[in-house]
Amino acid sequence: MLDAFGHPQSALVLGGTSDIATALLGALVADRCRTVVLAGRDDGRLRAAAARLADAGATSVETVTFDATRPEDADRVVARCLAAAGGQVDLAVMAVGRLDQPRRDGLDPADVAAVATVNFAWPAAALASLAGHLCEQGQGRIVVLSSVAGVRVRPANFPYGAAKRGIDAFALALADEVAGSGVSVHVVRPGFVHSKMTAGRRAAPFAVTPAEVAEAVRRGIERDERIIWVPGFLRWVFVGMRLLPPALWRRLPA
Repeated sequence: MLDAFGHPQSALVLGGTSDIATALLGALVADRCRTVVLAGRDDGRLRAAAARLADAGATSVETVTFDATRPEDADRVVARCLAAAGGQVDLAVMAVGRLDQPRRDGLDPADVAAVATVNFAWPAAALASLAGHLCEQGQGRIVVLSSVAGVRVRPANFPYGAAKRGIDAFALALADEVAGSGVSVHVVRPGFVHSKMTAGRRAAPFAVTPAEVAEAVRRGIERDERIIWVPGFLRWVFVGMRLLPPALWRRLPA
C-alpha cells in the first residue's frame, strides 16, 4: 500500500536491468519503498541489481526471469511477479525494450520482427495483464517507458520508432480504460538517454542521463502527469517537429 505521503512501498519492474528503471528504483528505495521485484532476461544482472537495492535499504528484493520474445507468456510472467511481491504492488514499471540494429543494405525482416515483439507485442500483453490485476486490488500506478522516437517516426530507426509509437498509444488508451478504478498509467517520453542500450551511438541533442529521467518520473508521478517528457521542453520541440513537411523530415540527420 502507498504510505501516508502517497509514496509507493512496493514496486515491480519488467525490464529490471534497464538503466532508467534501476535509477528510478534507487530513488524510490531511498524514499521508503521496501519491496521490489525485478524481472528480466539476464539472471546474473538481475541478481546484481537486486543486491545493490538491498544494500540501499530494500528489505525484500525478488527476481524473475522471462523471455520478451514470447508474448503468449506475458500473463504468466506478470502473475509470477505479483506472487513474488506478496500479491500486490503499488507501482509497476514497464521498461522492456530493445533498439534495432543500424541499417546497412535494407531491412532485416527477422530484426524488424524482434523489435516489434520486444517493444510492442510483449509489453502490450503484459500491460493488459497488469491493469487487470491492479484494478482488482483497487489501486496502483503503471509507468511505461516510451520514447520521443515514437512521437514522429524517423526514417533512421523507423522499426523501433513505430513499435514505440504503438506502445505509447496503447498505454494512453489503457489510461482511459482504467480511469476511475484507482489505477493510473503514466507514459514517459525521454529523448536520447546515455545508457548501455545506446552505448556506441552518437548522442542526439538534449541527451539526458538515467538519473535525470528517474527524477523526472518521480516528480511526474507525484504530480499525476499523464505524459512525462524528459527533458520537459521536448514537448514544445516536437510540436514543431510534427509540422515539418515529409521532404524536410526525411533529410534530418540520423
